[in-house]
Formats: sequence, structure tokens, C-alpha cells
Amino acid sequence: MTVASKERTGLEVRLEDLRRSFGGNAALDGLSLTLAPGELVALLGPSGCGKTTALRIVAGLDEPDSGQVFVGDQDVTFVTANKRDMGMVFQAYSLFPHMTSQENVEFGLKLRGVDAAKRGTKAREMLELVGLAEFANRYASQLSGGQQQRVALARALAIEPSVLLLDEPLSALDAKVRVQLRDEIRRIQLEVGTTTLFVTHDQEEALAISDRVGVMSKGKLEQLDAPEELYARPVNAFVAAFVGLMNRIECRVDSGRTELLGSPIDTLSNSVDSGPGLALVRPEQVSVQPSESGAARVRHLSFLGSFSRATVALPDGTELLAQVPASTASTLGLESRVDVAVMAPAVFVARPDPS
Repeated sequence: MTVASKERTGLEVRLEDLRRSFGGNAALDGLSLTLAPGELVALLGPSGCGKTTALRIVAGLDEPDSGQVFVGDQDVTFVTANKRDMGMVFQAYSLFPHMTSQENVEFGLKLRGVDAAKRGTKAREMLELVGLAEFANRYASQLSGGQQQRVALARALAIEPSVLLLDEPLSALDAKVRVQLRDEIRRIQLEVGTTTLFVTHDQEEALAISDRVGVMSKGKLEQLDAPEELYARPVNAFVAAFVGLMNRIECRVDSGRTELLGSPIDTLSNSVDSGPGLALVRPEQVSVQPSESGAARVRHLSFLGSFSRATVALPDGTELLAQVPASTASTLGLESRVDVAVMAPAVFVARPDPS
């Protein structure tokens, strides 16, 4: 039986009002989160936001000061890690150096008393799933970083866990391997159907492979949404500014609308109700067109392949980042005049920064 034909093995995971402090500092401040069976949820946020603490509590490597963790209908809050049906992949590959790839993958099965023949078959299945069948007899020192992390993933999946926990598993890899392996993790996760909690500080990673992304700050979950919704409709200024690049344009709100660079634009929910604010506008929402009579000037151009990123200065000295198509960028030069407009159906308007 191939992995693709297996029934989905994931269970619902619920975190209810988790609180955890270290030395008086709140790492988790009432975190509640539900993962649907078979769903991949990424926790994203700056260092110290509590995302790794949450994962460690789910794994059973730490205990909350209060709150509960449920897997399916079972309260596992104080169940030891070795008695939770979970697989975990860490940032460090954590392979046993004296074991071959196959022996590493077999290790968890051996601890569970699976006989040699069955665990050998299962290990070969898992190594084939991660594209390393031909490396079954190699030791960790004979594998690249990306290959070692694939073995670690195969080992975690071999025990057929109900929950898979990924703790920044790609951060030690170079950029190209990181992209390849993140896509591979998503393919395998969908194929196997394991409920997965993925902790990362990399926005692109989180947005690229997750069903939903949770943005955390100071131990709280600021927003949990599908990647597209999170990016396009942030619920507050922190999420808007943290996810992706963002311009800040002074504006004034009146009856749910604001005017940006001469164009009236709707404001998103939770924006400033009325009065002065800062409109948060993404570079791809800024249109730049060459114009001999343009009031703005190009200060900097960065070539990024299919597009360029331009820094343009408005007459009042405000500088904006704009994502410019290659065809347009080729007509621009430093200090060239341009017309600038905001092309967005709606924007988030935050309160003015007191500083």
C-alpha cells in the first residue's frame, strides 16, 4: 500500500487559554488555537513572541502555568512527551551519527516494538517518500544538510503520528535547498494527512505552505487566517507591518475612506475611524509611471529578476517603495520624474505613531 492511498491520520489539536511565564515575563498570554484534522498551521512572529514555547507545550517538552492542550478528545496537557502520538523535526537535524539513514528512520519503530522486517519495509517507504531511497545505507556525515533534514522528516513520519511538529526545520539550510524542502514538506504533509504545527520566523515559508498562518506578538495570537487573507486584510497595524514590506503614508480618514496621492480609497475594518492616520500600503500597490511632468523622482532601483523595486521620493520628501514590472523599470533612471498612485481597493489605516 502506498502512502498516497492511506487514510488521513490527523486529529484535531486544541490549545485553550495557554499561559506560560519565565522569570516574570509572559511567554504565552492566553493563547487559544484550534488545528483541524490534517491541517497545516504555521506560527509566525518575531523572536520572543511565544511561538516556540507554544510548540514545546504541545510536544510535551514544557508545561503551561495554566490552560489545556487537547489532541482529539484527549487532554494531553500533562502527558509526558514519549506518550504523545507526535513526531517532531527540529532546526538541528538530530540524526544519530552511528546509524545509517535507514537505521535512523527505523529508530522510533524499534522503540515501539515493531519487528525488524516491518520496520525495514516502513523505513524504505519513508525514505522513498522523501526521495532518499538510494541513500538508505549512508551515515549523516555522508549526507548534505538538506538530505539530513529529509531523513529527520522521514523518521518523524515513520511512526505515523497524529500530529507533526516542525520547529524551524529549514532555517539552517541555504536558500535554494530551503525552498525545495519546504515544498517537499507540504507535498508530503498533504499526502500523509498529518495535522501539522509549523513554527518559523520566515514569512515566505509560512505564507507558501500553510493552510492558515497565525501571527503572534508578546504571547498573544494577533491574527489567524489563510495566507491570502492575512496578507490582504490584516486586522491590526502589527500584522500589517510584520507580514511583508509596507509603506506608511500620512492620511486622514473620513467615513471609512481616505485619500492617498489624489485617489479616494476605502479603509479596511479595524482602521482608524476618523481623523489622522498612517495608511499602510504594500509596494505592489504603488504604481509608478514615467512622466516628464511627474512630481515624484526615482531615488533608487533594485533589479530583482521579473520585477524591480524602486524607491521614489514625493514632493514633501516622503519616500515610498514600489514594485515595478521589468518593462517599466527599463524606462526609469535615477532622478527620473514619475507619476505615483496607490492602486488598492482598500488599505489599513493605523493610528499615527506618537514618536
